[in-house]
Amino acid sequence: MSTSLQTIGAIKSYHHQAQHLVKNYLLADPFIPYTSVLTGIFLCKVVYDLCHFISNSHSKTYIILTKIQRIEWNNRGISTVHAIFISAMSLYFVFWSDLFSDRWHNDLVVFRSSRLSCLGLGLSIGYFIADLGMIFWKYPSLGGLEYIVHHSLSGVAVAYSLFSGEGQLYTYMVLISEITTPEINLRWYLDTAGMKNSMAYVVNGVFIFVAWLVARILLFIYMFYHVYLHYNQVMRMHIFGYVLVFGVPAALGVMNLVWFGKIVRGVKKTLAKRCEC
Repeated sequence: MSTSLQTIGAIKSYHHQAQHLVKNYLLADPFIPYTSVLTGIFLCKVVYDLCHFISNSHSKTYIILTKIQRIEWNNRGISTVHAIFISAMSLYFVFWSDLFSDRWHNDLVVFRSSRLSCLGLGLSIGYFIADLGMIFWKYPSLGGLEYIVHHSLSGVAVAYSLFSGEGQLYTYMVLISEITTPEINLRWYLDTAGMKNSMAYVVNGVFIFVAWLVARILLFIYMFYHVYLHYNQVMRMHIFGYVLVFGVPAALGVMNLVWFGKIVRGVKKTLAKRCEC
């Protein structure tokens, strides 16, 4: 009985110490940017391993893939999980949270942030770092120069917003565009599984077209309109942040338009084949 009480006391002591560590260090405001980035990188590794384990056990397609195809399969699993997480966070902060609302705050919207908003951005940076590392490791099998440019611009902009606390609203607006990633990845999975001629492939192509139009074209227009309405606040940001607010979305917007043109041609080609059949 004495031994049991000592064990319970030790467990409670360790539990209290762990809570103290998390509350006063890992989740303390000065450390959130660093702990969230490291956590994001760690979670990418966890998701990669889970994708490999689950796919290897339950997918007949995965077993017959080449080594580089398996790496891309697992890597796309990471990007899908990240996209679902960050797009949900972004939609919440942009459209539902009061953090960036003009109705409930008198301070400047470009300087607002919270623990949760910083945590989300840090996890996203962890993903961009991990994915860039994968791209460089297997270059160009997992993506060419356009992916490097896209991830680098996004990573720099998100990192600045996290560590400076500036422009987090506009960062989350741009990150909503990640909502198109699961559809893009699903298209690759269907193609790899030999289902390119299936109805699911056609429906997925239509979803990509609609999601891309809304999240990567119209939403960017809305973001620039919001910047226009709050330009007097944007001007008070640091010059580097000011340039990022205009430069990064503009560069990504051009890339989105180029890719959208390819999507339109792909959808037309797929629908034309279905009509011929």
